[in-house]
Amino acid sequence: MIYDLVLRGGRIIDPSQDLDLIGDIAFAGGRVAALSPRLEAPAGAAVRDVSGYLVTPGLIDLHTHVYWGGTSLGVDADELARTSAVTTCVDAGSAGPGNFAGFRRHVIETAAVRIIPYLHISFAGIFGFSSRVMVGESADLRLLSLVDALAVARDHRDLIAGIKVRVGFNASGASGLAPLIMARQVAEAANLPMMVHIDMPPPDLAEVLVLMRKGDILTHAFRPFPNCAASARGGVEPVVLGARDRGILFDIGHGMGSFSFDVARVLLGNAFQPDCISSDVHALCINGPAYDLLTTMSKFLLLGMPLRAVIRAATQMPAVAIRRPTLGTLRPGGIGDASIIGLRKGQFELADSVGVRLQAHERLIAEGVVIAGRWFHP
Repeated sequence: MIYDLVLRGGRIIDPSQDLDLIGDIAFAGGRVAALSPRLEAPAGAAVRDVSGYLVTPGLIDLHTHVYWGGTSLGVDADELARTSAVTTCVDAGSAGPGNFAGFRRHVIETAAVRIIPYLHISFAGIFGFSSRVMVGESADLRLLSLVDALAVARDHRDLIAGIKVRVGFNASGASGLAPLIMARQVAEAANLPMMVHIDMPPPDLAEVLVLMRKGDILTHAFRPFPNCAASARGGVEPVVLGARDRGILFDIGHGMGSFSFDVARVLLGNAFQPDCISSDVHALCINGPAYDLLTTMSKFLLLGMPLRAVIRAATQMPAVAIRRPTLGTLRPGGIGDASIIGLRKGQFELADSVGVRLQAHERLIAEGVVIAGRWFHP
């Protein structure tokens, strides 16, 4: 068979196939062509030696903001891919019904990296988020047009992963649960899941979880007190355990203020791992404390989460969350995305969102990206 690209000698970890082996992987026609301990590379195939590196399914960052130029918090998706080995950026509601068409035409369709968006329930999306201006878009219910949101969700059904809503004192002010109730109406009418942001109360975490359904995602799930999933007694809040039993997914969404080492220790110590690990990278946290997905993943390695579980939470599980089963896997015939990652030893300082700093002895580093069967990293 004619291959376009062969990655030689890497440690291939693919949780979707329960694979962890040293071997080769080949790509042809934009898809995974073969995977084996040893492949013969035909003449004309590009061969790259990736021995000493991890080769995983293309990383999926479930929470990013990449409407660059269209919102003040957007970052460049292609540059992010090169520096973080991410092949799919899931945009967590940067755009709403009023500006989604521009996001699609001017950013999503021109990017080399795959961008899969959530549609924000607010008409203008997240429009007032910067270092000088902070306007909670869910605070003004006049901006929440259910008719427009449903129309856009249906018109762009081929692309949109779900409906995004932000609730909490910072995002929704005194609106309480109203934005979430409205978002759920749109999600149910469009047959889409929701991604729900939570910050400071009101509303309370328990009130939010009650309104969520199987397949919905709670992002910022390892946030610090208040609205914290860890109980004051050192366990997991019963309402959180009940929500997981009902099929709600828990995502990290590190960001500027939504990840705590102390909370993570409690939750992991009670065998409560995140379903998905994401960075919530945007203009105000790309230079710290979140930086990117690999940095966020490294923090979970530091906290003792096994490497394969960390990779699963950034590949297979995000693909499940966005209902894209052809992503997050290196199964032959699947989409030809792969991430090449170094597991570097040394001394690395890692910080959470509340200023706690820990010393790590290893961290994950981007070494290359394959998108649609072609080497993308320069």
